[in-house]
Amino acid sequence: MKLICTQENFKKAVQNTERVVSKQNTLPILNNILFKAEKSGLTLSATNLEIGVIVKLGAKIEKEGELTIPAKLIGNFINNLPSGDNVSLEVRDQSLNIKNSNMKALIKGLPADDFPLIPKKTSEFQIIIPGFKLKNIISKIISSVAFNESRQELTGVNLVLGEDEICFASTDSFRLSEEKIKIKEGIIIPELYKDLIEKKNNLIIPGPTLVELARIIGNDEDGDVKIAIEDGQIFFDYNGIILYSRLINGKYPDYQHIIPKDFKSRVVGEKNIIQGAVKMASVFSSIKTSEIVFKLSQEDKKVLIEAKSAEAGENSTELKLDSVGPSQEVVLNSKYFLDGLNAIETSNVAILVNSGSSPIALKEINEKTGEVLEGFTYIVMPIKN
Repeated sequence: MKLICTQENFKKAVQNTERVVSKQNTLPILNNILFKAEKSGLTLSATNLEIGVIVKLGAKIEKEGELTIPAKLIGNFINNLPSGDNVSLEVRDQSLNIKNSNMKALIKGLPADDFPLIPKKTSEFQIIIPGFKLKNIISKIISSVAFNESRQELTGVNLVLGEDEICFASTDSFRLSEEKIKIKEGIIIPELYKDLIEKKNNLIIPGPTLVELARIIGNDEDGDVKIAIEDGQIFFDYNGIILYSRLINGKYPDYQHIIPKDFKSRVVGEKNIIQGAVKMASVFSSIKTSEIVFKLSQEDKKVLIEAKSAEAGENSTELKLDSVGPSQEVVLNSKYFLDGLNAIETSNVAILVNSGSSPIALKEINEKTGEVLEGFTYIVMPIKN
């Protein structure tokens, strides 16, 4: 293998592949990135057997070949190279020689024959979502994904494919996030999508897969994410970077019954002001339970956010917010409440309450009309004393 490519493209390719490299030492080959030079260019691949990334970049190929290189080593090396230069790569005796105009290195590799087979999608892409939109959805729902693998299905995001909308949902049983996007022209390939939902319209994508997808999208405002779903696997293609992942086996819990159909009381206010009050209260909340009290007094036309603990003392913040419905008092986990507020993208937020023993909901507000938007819903379960 022998080639020349730009350092900028090479650096991006290494960064996008090294993050998924396995940290387990039982299979040393999984600590490596597969470099493969063909006439069409250079391909970098990495996998931890659950998630994999394939990045193709343009290069001047002088000699074809392949080798696997330790991801951490190549990543540290390329990050410390001065920018704006080309790099040349050449394999000799199972080692990769890298150099630019004033620096060089030799990195020992492992044979490509030992690298796991890279899955290849056999179907066409059925769904197309703008990259920035999908990243926003991921950022909204990822906080509700469970980390405890005792219920593996909760460590993923439930993707429900409907005829009129696509729904993303996550829950760790303490809070729940749901984002719905309407299907419109350009977001699906009609015939392929119809065939897909007839076969499987409910699946679970591992949380780490979507976190990695959001990293790949980055701050880029351009480009669509093309999605192909096959038996047990999902493929994402963003500007030529392929991310593939196994789907989680199992049935996602029927969470719809947790979301109340109607609410008795509604509070609307500036997100930043409410965030500040909750953050202040969290300082005084119990370390074990992180509980704060949300009180709506319809008689006094105000909202109190309070907390107290034996170790810290007590705090109370009074807010004058728009509200309708009867007075309410509910005890909440401050972290879960803040996660929901952080997920709200509009400057105002609606807090919907039924009672101290039923879930509360956070929703976004239309900036122009003031109406409550139905696309995103964040549910927090109350702490029942």
